[in-house]
Amino acid sequence: MRYTITRAAAGALLGTTLCGTGAVHAQSNVSVYGLLDLNVGASTHASSDGGSVVRVGSGGMNTSRLGFKGSEDLGDGLKAVFQLEAAVLGDTGGTDAALFKRQANVGLEGRYGRIVFGRSFTTVYDFMIRYDPMGFAPFYSWGTSGGATAANKYGMTTGFDNMVKYVGKAGGFTVGASYGAGETPGSAADNTKGAIGVDYAAGPWSAVATWERANGATVAATGRRDVNTVWHLGAMYTAGTVKLQLAARDYRLRAGKANVPDVRATLYWTGASWQVAPADTLILALYAQDVRNVPRAQEADPRMVVVSLRHALSRRTDLYVTAADAKAKHGQRVSISRDDPGFADTQRGLVVGMQHRF
Repeated sequence: MRYTITRAAAGALLGTTLCGTGAVHAQSNVSVYGLLDLNVGASTHASSDGGSVVRVGSGGMNTSRLGFKGSEDLGDGLKAVFQLEAAVLGDTGGTDAALFKRQANVGLEGRYGRIVFGRSFTTVYDFMIRYDPMGFAPFYSWGTSGGATAANKYGMTTGFDNMVKYVGKAGGFTVGASYGAGETPGSAADNTKGAIGVDYAAGPWSAVATWERANGATVAATGRRDVNTVWHLGAMYTAGTVKLQLAARDYRLRAGKANVPDVRATLYWTGASWQVAPADTLILALYAQDVRNVPRAQEADPRMVVVSLRHALSRRTDLYVTAADAKAKHGQRVSISRDDPGFADTQRGLVVGMQHRF
């Protein structure tokens, strides 16, 4: 549930009463919304001595958050929009980043699409999230990146600072683009970021393609900069209570420093969700990463299998239980989490939690 404060311009009523005119004034509204997701979980190989850990965590299905968003009708189908959204660590009451690191933007929306300026999720994030069976869940998905351990973490950029972002629709197509200014004096290219995406839906089928590039700063010794390029392809089929998803990400990093090898890795994922009962959804997901451009003995090529059962107590409240098992090759470390490192070539985890939206 979103709590919405609607303000009809008092001047309109006053003007009509006093002047007898029917002037139309803009209307605006502000919504306060949020999500709290807390769980109790256990994972193996969570320390250098091989020990397991049990913890109360924040964010199992989704990241806990608190936000404000609103719009103002400007007439002729055009409106001003804004959004502020903060991540919340429900287990401690703190935050893990700048206050409004998730969203801090303002813009315009109309018949030709929506454009915002500020901080927001990238076009790649917006377009790919529905193609991940786990919906980029903190526990457990490698959709935004691989596991948190060492060279397995080859992923997308989830958000840009200093951003301009556009999204528009035409028929079955949705197109988007985002640009993050580098704001580096003397260089228009250093630290800049860009992303584009196109999604097409027709009946039970949908498909997506995205691309992003992120530049680093120029290295004085070589005159080059790190250049990170990532593309995604995905497809989805929905038949009644069953949804099938398949996607791939290719990650390339061209190093700016001398004598540093380029990096390349490809992540594949697939999965299915099945609404086994009106309130129950069963999800199965598989993630597999192919790490390249490293010595064979260092190729982790990690794999992770995830099974999750979600039970809806209401439209706003869910219970869930999720289990994951990950393994890497050649004794390389692997992690089921994109945030917490693992300390062995295998790791297993289980979380039981509750999520409430307001």
